Amino acid sequence: MSDSYPRDLIGYGAHPPHAAWPNGARLALQIVMNYEEGSEYSIPDGDGNSEMYLTEVPGATVGPGKRDLIVESVYEYGSRAGFWRLMRMFAERNIDVTVFGAALALERNPEAAHAIAAAGHEVCSHGWRWIGFQDMDVDEERAQMQRAIRSIERTIGQRPLGWYCRYAPSINTRKLVVEEGGFLYDSDAYNDDLPYWVRVDGKPHLVIPYTLDANDMKFSVAPGFTSGDGFFNYLKDAFDVLYAEGATAPKMMSVGLHPRLAGRPGRAASLARFLDYVLEHADVWVARRVDIARHWIAHHPAEKSL
Repeated sequence: MSDSYPRDLIGYGAHPPHAAWPNGARLALQIVMNYEEGSEYSIPDGDGNSEMYLTEVPGATVGPGKRDLIVESVYEYGSRAGFWRLMRMFAERNIDVTVFGAALALERNPEAAHAIAAAGHEVCSHGWRWIGFQDMDVDEERAQMQRAIRSIERTIGQRPLGWYCRYAPSINTRKLVVEEGGFLYDSDAYNDDLPYWVRVDGKPHLVIPYTLDANDMKFSVAPGFTSGDGFFNYLKDAFDVLYAEGATAPKMMSVGLHPRLAGRPGRAASLARFLDYVLEHADVWVARRVDIARHWIAHHPAEKSL
């Protein structure tokens, strides 16, 4: 294999490190709420098309250059109703989450931004807007990253310490995260059940992988979930496997949520069942991503891992 090959297909292999989660936890559960409503592709924001992704009617389009009022309305449900339902569910169970927050979306709903900050949830930067980064030139991407940081600092009261793109990052994204210097981690990866270190331009950088399978997005893409029971059973099965493995090799589990999807009543019911199931178990650390990052930095420092 060439030393210049840009992928790591091996990772921790057969011998992952013992995570040493706080209080001997067998599993670190990390819940993400993606807050994007009002930052997606839209004609009023000068885009050439309306949003077509993660809606209730997959693949529907009114054509380029036209406002899709149905999609706009679906997204508005997330900010108007779904967000508050999820926030109540977390508060009732004393669960801290990470919000993948698109900066413009938070700016457009100050009440939601205030509620997130007041609850102590982490905001990980989800970009200035919820738009693709994969084709963005490096100068524009850098400018949008810096704009997002400044915006979140104003709306939340502190700068974001994590970064996560809309699908997909560009080949420059991680370099720009490290260049900026103020982030503890990024989550633009789906390739492990534990955090891991990489070197970027000679500097150590922490990656905390995310999920596309234990994610309510699969209610809107095929093949995916067609019922709340399917969502609950998948999350439960993933939890059970990782919890069992955690007796000797503790792991991390991520769950991805969107207010316009999981915030709908028929899906929120299954999410509530899963959260209550988790809370029935001892030795589970429900944590924000920044908490996991700080733990990994303290207990698995880069100098011992790279």
